[in-house]
Amino acid sequence: MAGVTCYYAVMATSTPARTALLGFLAGEGRDGAGRTLEEVLAFDDRAIERHHDFIQWLFPLPEPSGANPAAPVLTAAEIAAVRADPGLQAAIKRALQRMSAFYAATSHWLVPDDHNHLRITRIIRSSGLLLGREAAEQFYRLVLARNASTASPVSERSRQFWRTALDGLPSD
Repeated sequence: MAGVTCYYAVMATSTPARTALLGFLAGEGRDGAGRTLEEVLAFDDRAIERHHDFIQWLFPLPEPSGANPAAPVLTAAEIAAVRADPGLQAAIKRALQRMSAFYAATSHWLVPDDHNHLRITRIIRSSGLLLGREAAEQFYRLVLARNASTASPVSERSRQFWRTALDGLPSD
């Protein structure tokens, strides 16, 4: 019986099984639409704009998505797993680079209100939770600078959501 107790003690402290979200980020699984991480990261700018169900997989949050109820909900264990795994961190960094390139290269989102403003809020918050505040601040500065370079058409309301997402992150 002591062997059984020891086995359960080891199981309780070992790494939990990969969730669907972590499997997707690790490149071993698929998102809700059956796409791999590599397929999503290879989207061109038109595909990024056209598809609305991938962003919750690249940048998950601890709350259910209002736009995609089937999207994963980020757990504390998943946050810890990403922060502890350089491979998972690299996946989030690649996603952040891809979305940074998208917002730097496109201008259709530079209007008072656009669905991309919600995506930006999500990216700021998720990248901060998973990579740390510095990564979130860099992305925040990028979108603010892009907005400023076009006479600041994004509404104050959207920019306040971005600021609130950043301000709500813990200091690293």
